[in-house]
Amino acid sequence: MTAILNKARIICTEHLLNTRPTSLNKYSKKWHLAFGTIYCSRILFSVVRNHNSKVSPIPDHVCLTIPPENGCFKIDETTLTDIVKEKKLGKLQILGGVNGVASSLQTSPDSGINGGAEDIAHRHEAFGSNTYKKPPSKRFFHFVLEAFKDLIILILLGCAALSLGFGIKEHGLKDGWYDGGSIFVAVFLVISVSAISNYRQNREFDKLSRVSNNIQIDVIRGGRRQQISIFDIVVGDIVCLKIGDQVPADGLFLDGHSLQTDESSMTGESDHVKVNSKKNPFLISGTKVVDGYAQMLVTSIGMNTTWGQMMSHVTSDKNEQTPLQVRLNKLTLAIGMVGLAVVFLVHVVLLVRYLTGNTTDENGNTEFNGSSTNTDDIIDTVVGIVACAVKIVVVAILEGLPLAVTLTLAYSMKKMMADQAMVRKLSACETMGSATTICTGKAGTLTLNLMKVTKFWLGKETMDEASSSISSFVVNLIHQGVSLNTTGSVYRGSSGSRFEFSGSPMEKAILSWAVQEMRMDMEEMKRNFTILFVEAFNSQKKRVGVLIKKNEDNTIYVHWKGVAEMILAMCSSYYDASGVLKDLNGEERMEFKKIIQGMEASSLQCIAFAHKQVAETEEENVKEKKKLKEENLTLLGLVGIKGPCQSGVKKAVEACQSAGVNIKMITGDNVFTARAIATECGILRPSQDMDSGVVVEGEEFRSYTPKERMEKVEKICVMARSSPFDKLLMVQCLKEKGHVVAVTGDGTDDAPALKEADIGLSMGIQGSKIAKESSDIVILDDKFASVATALKWGRCVYTNIQKFIQFQLTVNVAALVIKFMATISAGEVHLTTVQFLWVNLIMDTLGALALATEKPTKELMKKPPVGRTEPLITNIMWRNLLAQAFYQVAVVLILQFRGQSIFSVTKAVNDTMIFNTFVLCQVFNEFNARELEKKNVFKGIHKDKLFLRIVGMTIVLQVVMVEFLKWFAGKERLNWRQWGICIAMAAVSWPVGWIVKCIPVPERPVFSYLKWKKHT
Repeated sequence: MTAILNKARIICTEHLLNTRPTSLNKYSKKWHLAFGTIYCSRILFSVVRNHNSKVSPIPDHVCLTIPPENGCFKIDETTLTDIVKEKKLGKLQILGGVNGVASSLQTSPDSGINGGAEDIAHRHEAFGSNTYKKPPSKRFFHFVLEAFKDLIILILLGCAALSLGFGIKEHGLKDGWYDGGSIFVAVFLVISVSAISNYRQNREFDKLSRVSNNIQIDVIRGGRRQQISIFDIVVGDIVCLKIGDQVPADGLFLDGHSLQTDESSMTGESDHVKVNSKKNPFLISGTKVVDGYAQMLVTSIGMNTTWGQMMSHVTSDKNEQTPLQVRLNKLTLAIGMVGLAVVFLVHVVLLVRYLTGNTTDENGNTEFNGSSTNTDDIIDTVVGIVACAVKIVVVAILEGLPLAVTLTLAYSMKKMMADQAMVRKLSACETMGSATTICTGKAGTLTLNLMKVTKFWLGKETMDEASSSISSFVVNLIHQGVSLNTTGSVYRGSSGSRFEFSGSPMEKAILSWAVQEMRMDMEEMKRNFTILFVEAFNSQKKRVGVLIKKNEDNTIYVHWKGVAEMILAMCSSYYDASGVLKDLNGEERMEFKKIIQGMEASSLQCIAFAHKQVAETEEENVKEKKKLKEENLTLLGLVGIKGPCQSGVKKAVEACQSAGVNIKMITGDNVFTARAIATECGILRPSQDMDSGVVVEGEEFRSYTPKERMEKVEKICVMARSSPFDKLLMVQCLKEKGHVVAVTGDGTDDAPALKEADIGLSMGIQGSKIAKESSDIVILDDKFASVATALKWGRCVYTNIQKFIQFQLTVNVAALVIKFMATISAGEVHLTTVQFLWVNLIMDTLGALALATEKPTKELMKKPPVGRTEPLITNIMWRNLLAQAFYQVAVVLILQFRGQSIFSVTKAVNDTMIFNTFVLCQVFNEFNARELEKKNVFKGIHKDKLFLRIVGMTIVLQVVMVEFLKWFAGKERLNWRQWGICIAMAAVSWPVGWIVKCIPVPERPVFSYLKWKKHT
């Protein structure tokens, strides 16, 4: 019995010692083990005491086997981090090199980690996750403080303090706090709304940042190449890297060729760093792959990398001011200056009237009688005049304009995200609406990323049947050229399962064709051959080469794959289907060119394969010169790859063209392919004269003189065989001509053009990390239709802001003129400062919501682009707002001077009617602001539920003010007749708006005449 009990307790003890709670850090785990040791010792002693049995003498020490800190892994995270961060090559060799580290991490160099849920959990527990601690987000109070720094807010606070002091002095505390207190309430509301809006916008940017950072990474797990989120990478993963990728973690070079990285973001050094298995196998997180490809063994992730530690201290400040916001700030300041000028004028006029004895008190007595006037009365009058001037400043300030812009940009950014356009830079929302030219690539933007080999030529014959009719010798050479000269991969779980292909769309198309049509076994090819050197693909060479050695007899071959014309130029012979080698003379070369042109004219992308057997000494030459043989090759075959146009691309191109936006296709394809695709997409018309300079090659465009380029650049619709430099050159020429240029791109080489353009649009699926970082907007679904949608939203942003500017300026111009004229003529205004503030606030906040959230309409894409120099306030807007402002001024002044006699009402009721009519005029004018040019302002209004709800809310709030807050609106409530009169006078705004839109305006901006006169 004792033995059984002892055994049970020992089992419990072992279980306790092996317990590894995932929630404990490494120090807590050590304390846990120590506690277990003490506890087990007490159990052993208790067994002896309780059973008094004869036991063997207890030794004076106890040996315990404590499991290693990383459980089943033979290496700890500190060692791994230290090796890569400090680039300790000697220490790496002691551990058995990269393969030794892989073995310690239980990673197979060929098939990667197991990838099961339990395996991933163990790795997370031992080495952490690939995330980093972010600095805390800005809290709401931060945005409140930022709002207080606004010059407009500071001016309003100053006016509030002055008004409060003057009011209390003149009317006492009970009635004198109304004006000043109301201004303080108005400031509080403006600050609150502004802070809430900016806070929510900041939260939206944080969400977008998470989406933007969540890039997909190719890894090998369980022998299968698959895509996972960058945040799901674990230590021990094998990551596949290619040109344009950002290294997602610290790691070691496992396999690959010609790999070079840009470490400038980490070290500041601009020179590219060569990475290989012998001299420098270290890959640093955050660096960019600029050449070659490789497989990397992940050794450190998250906060254990230098990149993670650096990013944990970096905050993404998205409180940038867009160009439109800058222009509006200037407009607000200019109107404020006008207000101050009016204040000064009013101040002078009122003082002159007072000092010349032209003002009377309530009893009709002259207020100023020279030296007989009491000093206190003079002071009180001057204070009253200053208070009146302060109230005019309050009326002149456009406090709602910045809010409207913020609301519009935030709303459109959220909606654009839903329409597959992720905005990285806020200014792109508005700039996109001004675009006059879009330069787009072909692959993945106009055409689908799903490619397929539809033609195969061997010699001068097309091979429509299976590979059985082709010489086995030639088939084997093609297998070599496809399987060993690729960055893609083939995976098949079991003999009965389907093949899975990974890589670029073109690589997947070629691999699929070779495996399924040509019966290629990729794994067998890799077993039989060794890759010695790779000359990686780039957009300038447009080809990729590989030097391989056959393991059986050590024979060495060079294989090339690339654009058909370039590969053909490197060949001096070719194989026919029977395997007979034939010379490629001038006549036959022309025949092959015709075959290539025929495929390209059918919208096929033509790829050629060529090879050459070389001497064994070639291996040393290549390693020394880093260059493969490029002459006297033998042509193996040609394949035509079809990339069908995206659905809806032609419609999207036509929509952009009807909007006055020029579409230019810039591609690396042959002229014939480019022309066929452009015609299919609607960029070119079938009847268009192709010899008139609309289609050019990059080399031809490059050879133009600067003057010729500037003359011809606008005419070009398609540029074929172009390099990234040609794309950049075209963007620069177009911008110099005054165009607002948008550019699409997905490759690393597109980064300069994306940065140079006014709006850079990268592709979310096929786009490289570098391309995305260089862009302003990321098109998440890689569709050109989404580019057209972004254009429509950009125009909507610009138009909505113009609508609100017209509406807001109408209110402020009318209020300023009413205040000025009434003060000059009568010395007082029946609209109080509180009432003016109410009009401003209700129209600023609710009006901004109503007009700033209008959705884009089809009519927006029928107008010409705004362009770079178009004024923000157009002649049409000036016409509309001045007409409405003058009507409102006339109505208010008639009511003020003749209202009592016309409508037979008391002064108190008349004052209330003035206030009510002025507010209702703004409500009716809100409908007019929906359309800047069209006379029918009610079109589609039944669909705009938000607008109708806001108008309804405004009316309800106004009824509450007039009927229930008499101290605020006036001294009396209004009856049904008086309400009807107010509504009728306000409703005249509609016919006024209709009539005014019949008046033509000059196209030339009004203020340009002033500039012209100034220069003359």
